Amino acid sequence: MNLLIMDLEATCYEKSPPPRFVSETIEIGAVMLDTTKLSVLTEYQCFVRPVLFPELSPFCRDLTSITQQEVNQGLSLKEAVYGLETLTWQHQSLFCSWGHYDRKQLKKECASKGVPYPFSAKHLNLKEAHSSFYGVKKMGMRGALKHLQIPLVGTHHRGIDDARNIAKIVQRMIQDGWNWLNYVESYEK
Repeated sequence: MNLLIMDLEATCYEKSPPPRFVSETIEIGAVMLDTTKLSVLTEYQCFVRPVLFPELSPFCRDLTSITQQEVNQGLSLKEAVYGLETLTWQHQSLFCSWGHYDRKQLKKECASKGVPYPFSAKHLNLKEAHSSFYGVKKMGMRGALKHLQIPLVGTHHRGIDDARNIAKIVQRMIQDGWNWLNYVESYEK
């Protein structure tokens, strides 16, 4: 089985979001990792058009480096999720992310917009796995890279770049003897 390592970026505000603000996905980045060969099989990246709060805050643009034009030309959530589904159909895989945020955000947003959630109830929380395997406190992706002396490549808080960096962490963990099958969690769909 392969690991589908996914990272989302979503609309955000530094302070004082508008009334009834709901965070929406604006980028999906995913890396399909072959756990036997420790190689990347394929990648998926798309920008997603927010509909409830379509204008990105200056904080969000600065944090992610995603432009208003990129999200304006992005896919609908339904189209973006279909791209993820196609990827998982082509390669038997398990959905993974650094923490629970990405799983919860996508599941909640799919439910609110009537888009079928593309994954099974199984999920691998790589942040918890890293902490448990190495016996260290839970840390962000950047901290884990530093812990393993792996350089951060690309732009932090860009979905595809973060997914690529997380894949490097997973490759190192497997090289160090980590058995990912022991860390799979199940959640009710």
